[in-house]
Amino acid sequence: MAARCRLVARFHHIHGTNIRLDASHTQATRVESFANGLCFSQEPLAPGQIFLVEIEEKELGWCGHLRVGLTAHDPQSLEVVPEYSLPDLVSLGDTWVFAITRNHNRVVLEGEQAQPRGRPWEPFLLIERVRIPRDTLVGRSRPGRYSHILDELFKTNVLPATARRSRIGVLYAPQPDGTADMHIVINGEDMGPSARGLPASRPLYAVIDVFASTKSVRVIPVDYGFPSLQTLCRLVIQKHIVHRLAIDGLDLPPLLKSSCQHE
Repeated sequence: MAARCRLVARFHHIHGTNIRLDASHTQATRVESFANGLCFSQEPLAPGQIFLVEIEEKELGWCGHLRVGLTAHDPQSLEVVPEYSLPDLVSLGDTWVFAITRNHNRVVLEGEQAQPRGRPWEPFLLIERVRIPRDTLVGRSRPGRYSHILDELFKTNVLPATARRSRIGVLYAPQPDGTADMHIVINGEDMGPSARGLPASRPLYAVIDVFASTKSVRVIPVDYGFPSLQTLCRLVIQKHIVHRLAIDGLDLPPLLKSSCQHE
């Protein structure tokens, strides 16, 4: 099962008091302190739809990292946006939040064996019946002399999950009993069911808490089904260049050039 369609992913206009959104509502930056950084998806997620963000900026001096999850609360129904996702938003009920750490994010439930890691070259990430193109899910370094080395580290999930340019997403996978499992995806790898028994019949919004050392994130659009023409062009161009620095010398439209360099 793939998500029903490609839905435009943006942040909701309701957010924490220290968050500033850009004009497109796809970048969220915490402008002060380490808290009041809660953000939500603009719309409830469809079954199998991943809400994917990339860590754009870090801030030294704080303890803790990005927190992600799902909530059945419509952000507009909140009288006040809580200061923290954990424990404040979770204490309201019908909310499930996972704190991302540098290295230990895989969930293994009691009595179950850890799922084998997917091969990084497989074109799709499979989570139960959900199928997501892996290409967009994996973080990429900024173009530079050693970007080809760093890109391989992202693909094999060697870099810390909290590193700049890491991509972290959340989705829910419906179950036969009418509930859903929440899954966290880090650089193209499923971390396992971090919560079970979610009410799949209710609207579920993504929760992104730009907390502590995570200062800024941006939403990454994900193609479902057939890739867009821009994605196809990008993949062909990247296949025929030795290094992304060479893209600067190509006569390409600015938007396509930027996509080739950073996606």
